[in-house]
Amino acid sequence: MAFLDVEQSLTGRRWVGPDAELSRAAEALAQQSSLPRPVCQILARMGVDASEAAAYLAPTLRALMPDPRSLRDMEPAAARLVAAVEQRQRIAVFADYDVDGGSSAALLITWLHALGHSATLYVPDRIDEGYGPNEAAMADLAARHDLIICVDCGTLSHGPIDAASAADVIVLDHHLGGETLPSALAVVNPNRQDEDGALAHLCAAAVVFLVLVEAGRQMREAGTQGPDLMSMLDLVGLATVADVAPLIGVNRAFVRQGLTVMGRRDRPGLVALADIAGMDTAPTPYHLGYMLGPRINAGGRIGQADLGARLLSTQDPHEAEALAERLNTLNADRREIEATVRAEAIAQSETRGTDGALAWAAGAGWHPGVVGIVAARLKEATNRPSIVIGIENGIGKGSGRSVSGIDLGAPIQRLAAEGLLIKGGGHKMAAGLTVAEDKIEAAMARLSELLARQGADTLGPADLRLDGALMPAAATIELLEQIDAAGPFGAGAPAPRYAFSGMRILNARRVGETHLKVTFGETGGARLDAIAFGAFDSTLGQALIDHGGAPFHLAGRLEINSFRGRQSVQLRLEDAALA
Repeated sequence: MAFLDVEQSLTGRRWVGPDAELSRAAEALAQQSSLPRPVCQILARMGVDASEAAAYLAPTLRALMPDPRSLRDMEPAAARLVAAVEQRQRIAVFADYDVDGGSSAALLITWLHALGHSATLYVPDRIDEGYGPNEAAMADLAARHDLIICVDCGTLSHGPIDAASAADVIVLDHHLGGETLPSALAVVNPNRQDEDGALAHLCAAAVVFLVLVEAGRQMREAGTQGPDLMSMLDLVGLATVADVAPLIGVNRAFVRQGLTVMGRRDRPGLVALADIAGMDTAPTPYHLGYMLGPRINAGGRIGQADLGARLLSTQDPHEAEALAERLNTLNADRREIEATVRAEAIAQSETRGTDGALAWAAGAGWHPGVVGIVAARLKEATNRPSIVIGIENGIGKGSGRSVSGIDLGAPIQRLAAEGLLIKGGGHKMAAGLTVAEDKIEAAMARLSELLARQGADTLGPADLRLDGALMPAAATIELLEQIDAAGPFGAGAPAPRYAFSGMRILNARRVGETHLKVTFGETGGARLDAIAFGAFDSTLGQALIDHGGAPFHLAGRLEINSFRGRQSVQLRLEDAALA
């Protein structure tokens, strides 16, 4: 039975509440642990029992840190890095152009800087060079360096790494590996085919961090002291959230402690970016994913590819301010480009039909820097794995996003192996591809077939899962503090969502182009403010503007809103239904 009898909300979703078994588990946990009921609901949903509750609520690296040596090639990778520092060799860092790649590069550059060493940063241009190492760049770097470290890329780069034979190459990555590995000195990747998958949830920056932990251990064994790694956890936490890595295991500690480090405002680049983004509270996963991450990504999407990595690694506050200004401007430009492509892609996909296993769209001139974001929007609109492709000079460059339970990376790799793609790769939830224009239809048909085997064609509209119902008077700062204790929240550990039943809309107004601001409450009782981002991209915004006095069920996530030094609770409104 649907929660509050909402079978189809204003956004077309069925509301699903906690089942009886989950409610019983939460009640038992509350009795055994004396923890607040809202916290117990979250712990029960995450499968945490009473004996594990205290450790879950206080995730520490000491308790959750894996042994770096459990990953293949870890020891030779760290040893080669240490040797390059000791011998003052020339090091190049070849990084992907997103937040994870930039954070990974910044980790290495910061670590080397602390040891009085430097590195050449190389980030390929998204349009001219595409994703990952290419033969020309790698051969050029190898001619001028002794060691090349590829971060957040390289696992499938056999030819480019062969072209770098004049130097040693180390790959530190997390993307899905193929049946064979490139001829690098070491490939440290928890998603290699010969790994057990226990650390498959790590992003590339986390892999780099583990390499630096192992390097520090080797340095201590040799009688020297390495740099302070705990001060670098802000970069690992940022990358983990921005790359949508699941917040399970050690990732929870990376993010929790990374936010603490970031709150000290010691890294000039993040300080400058936080200030220009208007962050006036302690950082949260939301800030990382929706305020800092998009700005750092903007350089790689539509500007100069290395801007993000440079911002994250600079020690100069003046340079940081200039880079932050540039990235902020590029992000505004990116939003405009994205809006145009998104409208065209969604219209094309709807014309094609979205009841199959794959939603996809392709268009001439669509900027390759925004196709990934648009694919994410298409996925959200259809609850289907989605691909968006921009075509230029007969070549399509595309990006894909998947839904929970459907692996997109493996089928993309299979299409590349079958010759339908020029190249392609990724992981379960996200992938990239390059395809000849005349093969797009055939490639998408084959991909749809492979995804249908996983059941992607049987998915209905995404259910909205709710943790229960509240009244506005219960939505207090104290409740939010109790809920936050069970965080951090993000991919794999969603923040709790609550419904407010039978509410009166006291005020509703459009904010900006697509957002909605609402005040709601009980008749004669407490009231609560809500913000619905992108509400006018669906029927939600206009329906609440035209409420006509009717009562509504409202649903979303609670958050603390800070304004002019005052804090209040507001609802991040995600959905609504007529009561």
